[in-house]
Formats: sequence, C-alpha cells, structure tokens
Amino acid sequence: MNTDIKKKGVADYNVIILTATIFIGFLVFGFSENIKGPAIPKIQTEFSLSEFHIGLLLALNSLGYLLACSFTGWMTKKIGIKATTIASFMTMAFAGLLIYFAPSYISFSGSYFVMYLGNGMLEISLGIMAATIFTKNTGTMMNLSHFFYGLSSMIAPLLSTRLMGLSLSNSILGWRGMYLIVLSFSLIPILPAIFGMFPKEDKNNHERVPFKDFIKNPIAWLILSILSFGVIAEMAVGGWLVNFLEKSYSFDSTTAASVLSGFFFCFMLARLLFGPIIDRIGFVRSILISSCFSGISIIAAVLIGKPAVFLLAIAGFGIAPIYPTVMALMSKVFKNNMDTALTFTLTLMGITIVIGNLLVGAITDSFKALYTHYQGVEAGIQAGYSAGYMFIGFCCMLCFGGTLILYRKLKSINSIY
Repeated sequence: MNTDIKKKGVADYNVIILTATIFIGFLVFGFSENIKGPAIPKIQTEFSLSEFHIGLLLALNSLGYLLACSFTGWMTKKIGIKATTIASFMTMAFAGLLIYFAPSYISFSGSYFVMYLGNGMLEISLGIMAATIFTKNTGTMMNLSHFFYGLSSMIAPLLSTRLMGLSLSNSILGWRGMYLIVLSFSLIPILPAIFGMFPKEDKNNHERVPFKDFIKNPIAWLILSILSFGVIAEMAVGGWLVNFLEKSYSFDSTTAASVLSGFFFCFMLARLLFGPIIDRIGFVRSILISSCFSGISIIAAVLIGKPAVFLLAIAGFGIAPIYPTVMALMSKVFKNNMDTALTFTLTLMGITIVIGNLLVGAITDSFKALYTHYQGVEAGIQAGYSAGYMFIGFCCMLCFGGTLILYRKLKSINSIY
C-alpha cells in the first residue's frame, strides 16, 4: 500500500515537472519569436540594410523554422523527446551568443537562421511532449500551454525595448545584448527537462503508420486545412488590423493600437478560461463554434463599418482556441503517430501561412487599384484594405467549413472527439 502511494507521489511530481517544462518552454518560445519588432529598425541602421535585406532575413527565418519542422519528428524517434527538447533549448541559447558576436549582416542572418531552427525544434518537441503528458483535460491543458505563449508574445516587445535601452557600465545594452539575455532564458527550462522522467515511447509499431501512408489519410489533410486557415487568420490580424483601421476608417495610431490590444486581451482571456468548456463540449464542436464566431464577427465588422469596430476585438475570443484545440484533437486522432502528424501538419502549414499573407496583400492591392481607377484614391484605399481584411474573416469561415466536413467524416466512423 505504502509502495503504491509512493509511486503515485513520484508520478504526480513528475507530471508537475514536465508540465513546468512545457509552460516555461512556451513562454520562451513567445519571447524569442516576438522580440524582433523593436530590434529590426536598429539592426537595419547598424548594418545599413535595405527593405529587401530585411525581407530576405525574415524569409531565411521561415526557411529555418520549416527545416526544423521537417526533421524534428524523426529526431525524437532517434534520440527521444527529452534529448530533442533539451537540444532545442540549447540551440536557441547558442543562437543568442552567435547574434551577440555577429560582425556582419551575413553572419547575423546565419545566427538568426540558427535561432529559428531552435524555434521549430521547440514547437515540435513541445507539441509531442504535451500530447504525451496531457492525456486528461487535454483541451484545457493545451489552451493553457498556448496561453503562456500569448502572454510572453504580448510582453516581448515591451521587454525588448526596455532591455535595448538599459545602461550597463556607462554603455547601452543594445539589440545584441537584448538578444543574448532573452535567448539565455532558454537555459531555464532545461533544468526541469533534465529531472523529468519522460514516458517511454511504445516500441510496438503495429499501430504506427508510415509517412507515405499517413499523407494518404484524408483526415490528415482536413486537419491541415483547418489549422492553416485558423492560423492565417490569427497571424494576419496582428499584421493587418492597425493598417486596416488607419487606412479604411482614418483612425489615429493610438486608437487603432488600442483595438489591437483589445483583440489580444480577448485572445489571451479565451486561452486562459475556455479550456474546461472545450473539454466538455468536444474539440471538433469547439472549433466549429470558434471559427464561425470569429468569421462572422470580422465579416460583420467590415460590412457595418465604424459602429461595429468592437467586433474586430472580440473576434479574438473565437480565433484564440483554434490552434491549441486542433493540437488537442490531433493528439487524440493520431495518438500513435503524433510525431509524424506534427511534422506533416506544421511544415505544410508554414508554407500555407506565407501564401495566405501574400493573398491578403494581393487582394488589398487589387481592390485598391480597381476602386482608385473608378472612384479616386481615398475610395481605393478604403476598399482595398476592407477587402483584404474581409479575406481574413473568409479564412475563418473556410476553417469552419473544413471542420464541418471533418465532423461529418468522424461521425460516420463513430470517432467524434
């Protein structure tokens, strides 16, 4: 009896340690991805970079991230989740050193590439770890994990600005010191990762599916499309909302930024509070409700105009749960193939996100040119940005449509989650 109690205590302690690794890991992930905003103008000045050079730098980031997504699943099979997770943290910390000492744009670009390799490795390894650990209340724990990512993402630009202006020994820390310090945070979760006992992967491969067979599964492609459209909307709001409000509604920068802050507040609140509700009503139904709500909110806000601008902020309640809930769904649908599922889904999702953001810009430019030709410059600007932002709402509705097809397919095989 005492032995059983002792074993349970050790198991509970181990879950706490691994949960801490996941939560701190997502904090670090959010910081590393979102400190670049205030730093880029200073980097551009120091290296005398053109806008093309900055675009090339960001493209290399995406390439590093996608490359990491393509091999990390294989890496977890070879050396285990524990070693892969620790390696991802160490890669990011090492990138901080490389960035600090980078003497030129070329070496800096290489250092940034290494950082995004670490980011991609971290996202895959944290996803596999979370799917392994959070077998109960999966929706709640997945949303809570991504809440920490959202929290650090919101704090990151402020932290970046403060650290760059920090004076140490009569010299300013600057962007190099800021990157060194923030990426050094990656060393913190290594400690719980070392002491945590990771569940051993089931070596019985009879339920595992080879990659070439996995990609023939229509459910895998449906989940990819659902996740891609949801994340395109999530990413596009951060990049386009302020521009849309300033150009279409003539909002000043402060008012436009406050609407974006409202969106992120609703976004964070949803991930913090909605998890238990998602577990109660089911993952697929939750995605249906979330995507439909956000799509209707955005489209209605654009059609109605200024009086409905609050709808653009509360759309965050719908967009926020999509990504973590799809991750929770994948952990159930692909229980024995989560590494393969994450590699396939996140790699292709990265490509579709790039295409999606290009489409927002292309639609904006096309409608802007068309309306400018017939109705003048002011009407062209308003119509262009309205059309571009309407496409974001349309992506939410495509996410809803894909989820509806998935719901019917899973229902037909009695596998509703």
